[in-house]
Amino acid sequence: MTTTPITERIGTLVHPAVQGSRRLTAELLWSIPRVGAPVPSPDGRRVVVPVTTYTVGEKSGVTRLWILDADGDAAPRAITASDATAGAPAWAPDGTRLAFTRKAVDDEDAKPQLHLLRLDGGEPERVTDLPLGVLDARWLPDGHGLVVASHLIRDHLTIEATAAEVARRKDDPVKAHATEDRVCRLWDRWLTTGEVPHLFHLDLDTGDVRDLVPSSVAWFDFLDPTGQFDVSPDGEEIAYAGTTLEDEPAEIITRVYRVALSGGEPECITADAPAYTFRPRYTPDGTHLVYGRTEDRHFYADRARIYRYDRTSGTHAPWCTDWDRSPFGWEFATDGTLVFAAESNARSHVYALDEGATEPRVIAEGGTLGPPVPAADGRVYFSHQSVHAPPEIHRGVLDGATPAEPYTGFTAGALDDVALGEVREFHVPASGDGADGEQVQSFVIFPPDHDDTRPAPFVNMVHGGPHGIFGDGFHFRWNAHLFAAPGYVVAMPNFQGSTSWGNDFAERIQGAWGERPFADVMAVTDALVDAGIVDPRRLAAAGGSYGGYMMGWMAGHTDRFACIVNHAGVWNTLSMYATDITQGRPRSFGGEPWDGIEAIDRYNPARWTADMRTPMLVIHGERDYRVPATQALECYGILKAKGVPARLLWFPDENHWVLKPHNSIRWYDEVHAWLARWLGDRSP
Repeated sequence: MTTTPITERIGTLVHPAVQGSRRLTAELLWSIPRVGAPVPSPDGRRVVVPVTTYTVGEKSGVTRLWILDADGDAAPRAITASDATAGAPAWAPDGTRLAFTRKAVDDEDAKPQLHLLRLDGGEPERVTDLPLGVLDARWLPDGHGLVVASHLIRDHLTIEATAAEVARRKDDPVKAHATEDRVCRLWDRWLTTGEVPHLFHLDLDTGDVRDLVPSSVAWFDFLDPTGQFDVSPDGEEIAYAGTTLEDEPAEIITRVYRVALSGGEPECITADAPAYTFRPRYTPDGTHLVYGRTEDRHFYADRARIYRYDRTSGTHAPWCTDWDRSPFGWEFATDGTLVFAAESNARSHVYALDEGATEPRVIAEGGTLGPPVPAADGRVYFSHQSVHAPPEIHRGVLDGATPAEPYTGFTAGALDDVALGEVREFHVPASGDGADGEQVQSFVIFPPDHDDTRPAPFVNMVHGGPHGIFGDGFHFRWNAHLFAAPGYVVAMPNFQGSTSWGNDFAERIQGAWGERPFADVMAVTDALVDAGIVDPRRLAAAGGSYGGYMMGWMAGHTDRFACIVNHAGVWNTLSMYATDITQGRPRSFGGEPWDGIEAIDRYNPARWTADMRTPMLVIHGERDYRVPATQALECYGILKAKGVPARLLWFPDENHWVLKPHNSIRWYDEVHAWLARWLGDRSP
């Protein structure tokens, strides 16, 4: 009788195993070029692609711009040098010049300034000297100027005043922060330093720089300040998304504004929206603005809806509001079709929304596809990655008539002769009331040369958010194949609360973080144990951020795991008011502290320390303001006081993520050493 191989006892095949003599390592991972977003030329005949490379020991990578022929008639050519990092490329309307930011890699105090490069030859010409550098730029349609985003300092809202304040602060020995604002830190920086983005008109004929929003104190997105504004097709108006802190209640809100290029006060056009409005884009004919809108300001993962604003009548109308997925990264094609990406079922696809349609159609799918960029010739460019493959640029066609195809090969050869295990996908029933018939999806990654004759040690990876996914993507910070490389089977469950299955699936865990996700993660574990794929005596779990919260919750509710890895995890919900953004915490945690601690303490990992005995590796970055680093110190201190085996890995120069190559390599070394220590041979 034929016995079904262990690897085929669960789910369906997503990616087959890749044979090779080498195993994936952290050092190899950092040798892979990081391919950025494509920027097609106005005529669609050429494409510029940023590519970042890293050197172990250096604090940051170097990004160079490469130019490619759309028809593949010439090899890719680097157009910026390796002694400076380049970004925010933007083609001139006639395609003869490229604007981009440039910053020398050997000068830590230098700020990125805007440069122009003639593509028929010559050296880049620096065209700005702004005290805090340039964030982003867009050309005006006539090619005689650009709109440039750059920071100024609040209460010093001119270029000259900001420059003087920067010089004063550099010489001031006092570095104290003082504030009365509810939001005073964000991610890894203090907002008390007062930097706010302004939009400037740079006249290339005269060299004059004029502030378009001289009194603005709104922020752009701190994690990605690019793409936050657009220029009308006639060049007479600018639209941008600005984030401010309202007085009553003291909450962050994002609105869409427009301002004339000739000057005047910005006009807020979405003041009546209930939550956030963002990413304004002009229609090609200039009659409308489209923007994204959410309905719930206390649920950060509320799905985006697309609205249209009529510039003549001043009226707003829904365009794509009933679709149950959440679009992002939208841009207009020249014919008025809106293209964007959206998550769906642990993948990210590219869609097109036609004029008159209320739901989009698929242009390209499979793996994780980045925001699409349409070209004048009807092609659409986007990044493509999977668990098996790092990001590269692919392209499809606007009508979706032919399958998308690979376009770049910057990472070709990086994984040559590297063995990768098989990747499968399976589902378990979702837990809890109201989840009748719903399924929780999970990927399972097998190690290279997997021994199919006996159960393997296991690592259950729990994603952060909690409203996010472990998708079919090549994650550099939590790479599933690198976790599997020593011989572990790895699962990536997308528990209830994950995105890409609609708003209800994501929102239903609000106020009960420890309930359904814990049951779902354990159900995935049980499915793999019951199938004989993993060894129930050699189980481990690892997670970061919310995944770290789940590590603490699991430690207090089960002793089935041999060890745990807790990166930047929420440990004590009562002390999480030290986080940077407290808006929405009552919904997440179940209540406010001043209303009685019972609700907010119900799903608090720190409440269950009496039952904790699982060895835990605790990791944190000191510059993490999203999950304050004291959360790790509380966790580690309690475990050590109890006598639970624990190890602390502390990065004084990292934030919520570990981003420096040498620190990341140490991170993977510590994680692998911890897993090996507790998942060693435990046979009787």
